[in-house]
Amino acid sequence: MTTIVWFRRDLRLTDNPALSAAAARGPVIPVYIHDEEGSGEMRAIGGASRWWLHHSLTELDKSLGGLGLFREPALDVLQKLVTTTGADAVYWNRLYEPDAIARDMEIKSALTKAGIEANSFPGNLLHEPWETVKNDGTPFKVFTPFWRAARAKPGAPPLPAPAVILAPFPLFSEALEDWNLTPHAPNWAAGWSEFWQPGEAGAAEALDTFLDEKLSGYGELRDRPDLDQTSRLSPHLHFGEISPRQIFARATHLMDRQPVRGGDGEKFLSEVGWREYSHHLLYHYPNLPTANWKPAFDAYPWRDSADDLRAWQQGQTGYPMVDAGLRELWTTGTMHNRVRMIAASFLIKHLRIDWREGEAWFWDTLLDADTANNAAGWQWVAGSGADGSPYFRIFNPITQGRKFDPEGDYVRKWCPELAGLPNKLIHAPFEATEIELAAAGIKLGETYPHPIVDHKIARENALAGYEKVKQAQTAQER
Repeated sequence: MTTIVWFRRDLRLTDNPALSAAAARGPVIPVYIHDEEGSGEMRAIGGASRWWLHHSLTELDKSLGGLGLFREPALDVLQKLVTTTGADAVYWNRLYEPDAIARDMEIKSALTKAGIEANSFPGNLLHEPWETVKNDGTPFKVFTPFWRAARAKPGAPPLPAPAVILAPFPLFSEALEDWNLTPHAPNWAAGWSEFWQPGEAGAAEALDTFLDEKLSGYGELRDRPDLDQTSRLSPHLHFGEISPRQIFARATHLMDRQPVRGGDGEKFLSEVGWREYSHHLLYHYPNLPTANWKPAFDAYPWRDSADDLRAWQQGQTGYPMVDAGLRELWTTGTMHNRVRMIAASFLIKHLRIDWREGEAWFWDTLLDADTANNAAGWQWVAGSGADGSPYFRIFNPITQGRKFDPEGDYVRKWCPELAGLPNKLIHAPFEATEIELAAAGIKLGETYPHPIVDHKIARENALAGYEKVKQAQTAQER
């Protein structure tokens, strides 16, 4: 019995339920379908994700000993494969975006009607989004009780990599190079291989390195972008090169052997929990990426400023902590999580630009761009989402920089034109005297921009905007 295994965002052999089930019943035809119009995402994947996908598929092909690649609509490809190979089953692991759910239901129905076994498996989350709900059956709207309930649920152990016997491949499989997933002229991702190792082996190495070298102190130091204290697992998780069950099993095993690391371990696992929570929200509230979760935020008076948006995107706002983050993003395809919050808060609350503009930029430039995480994160910062940040929390990028980058190492790395400033001024070059600027070789407005907005004024304007939201919420509650 031959089974087609349809890989999506589960580009691994270990703990891959669909692949294990298929291998147990006979020969396997592994395929990946790059159908951007019907991918299950709400839009085509961004440029950064395309780069990662190319390299991840390359590694998966090596691990399997072969991988069929196709670009036509998924249902058309699968039906053609069934006809040409004689396969009698199609297996895949589930995705949870609303478009993916609708597409998969259509495919499962069509294949089943044709007499083909179509089976989907839970392989990308610790628990299915509908399994962790409140006692009354409604979804959670606050992270802490959600994670408490999810953490208490017994989870299945990760599966070992199966022995896979490949069936003969169809002749109409395509070449990965023809998909042009990597950038050319210019190759803006030229240096990314220095920062990342896409693929299942790279994911395993990243987890080993984190648990061995970085877990101790994680709870406190994870907010320091000047320190290398994060797991760097998020792109690997997004593309399914490692599963949350693998991470959970490894971390809890370590915590059991070394109880002193339990606090840091629980903090790390709670970050995996935020990913679970984001998918929980997206499943139950499918408009999360496009609409304010709290309708009252529709009343917020957003500004439409292409110039300010461009300055933010290019790391030219005049606020070093913000600019360093956006430049790190462009250079490496990622941004430290603490700085993501600072940068997002600045766009939303200092510039009063719609959070959806920032979400779209992250979608195109983040290697770990994920529909659920991205939307939930931006709405949290805006205050418009479930469990959102309070509207009055308006990060001061100067004090945030001084607190979390106290020696200025992060800013000096990504804004080297400011490197000559002393620590007390590195996060606020506009507070320096002319003599201090000259000594550091800086000319504000030339070598580094003046602030595009005054923090105090921006804060007052943001709070005034949030008053509109409060008024709308009061009117809705009457």
